Amino acid sequence: YGQSGPYRDRPGFGVVAEAMGGLRHLTAEPGRVPVRVGVSIGDTLASLHGVIGILMALHHRHATVSEQAPRGRGQVIDVALYEAVFNCMESLLPEYSAFGVVREAAGSALPGIAPSNAYRCADGYALVAGNGDSIFKRLMNCIGRPDLAEDPQMAGNAGRVAQVAMIDAAIGDWTAGRTVAEVLEALAAADVPAGRIYTVADIAADPHFAARGMLQEMDRPDGSKLLLPGFVPKLSATPASHRRNAPTLGQDTDAVLREVGLSEEQIAALKARGVVA
Repeated sequence: YGQSGPYRDRPGFGVVAEAMGGLRHLTAEPGRVPVRVGVSIGDTLASLHGVIGILMALHHRHATVSEQAPRGRGQVIDVALYEAVFNCMESLLPEYSAFGVVREAAGSALPGIAPSNAYRCADGYALVAGNGDSIFKRLMNCIGRPDLAEDPQMAGNAGRVAQVAMIDAAIGDWTAGRTVAEVLEALAAADVPAGRIYTVADIAADPHFAARGMLQEMDRPDGSKLLLPGFVPKLSATPASHRRNAPTLGQDTDAVLREVGLSEEQIAALKARGVVA
């Protein structure tokens, strides 16, 4: 909840912040119970905002170096979980402020943008984003609906949103008789953005993930291999690299205690008392 305000002393977790920030209300099929995103997105967003704050504060510190402050001036960085989520909610608040509209859950569709949805295929689902004006024309021609491609009422997004149910039905009729692979192949040939819904098995086998260094192989102490996500973002001059594995419990205890000035006898005494591992 942050370091100020009436809720500052309340206990909280990311899942509560996701609901308070407006995200949970939108993650559902219309009329069904709102579900969690599937990962601890509130914690992740808060940590990313924290990093942004640190970088901004470091820039300010460098810019305020003076005789009075030879190392620059520091500051407190206050990141609330719910605010990090709320900051990613796009035009949610302006929509309500200007028009009194409360955005509701829309399932797999993108509200106010058409067509952009998940469509059932013979063996799964394909995500299709045909919401650009020229993309929409290519999509309609690809699925055998040149009438919709040339319909002047469909030339802009507002007209397509007004008839989104009909457009989604036309796309769904076309995808239903094809496999996901067939749909994606046809749409790629038509330059229409589309994709499959990946499982982690799909990710681990994907050549693009591998080519971009996003599947990092780590050697474990027992000699086995473990795949880990690669580094984001990628910096041209100072690229990230794997330096060491996460330590086992107590692996660095001696080194840390020596660094703060403890003697070998003191370290041994702490271990004997079970204070450190």
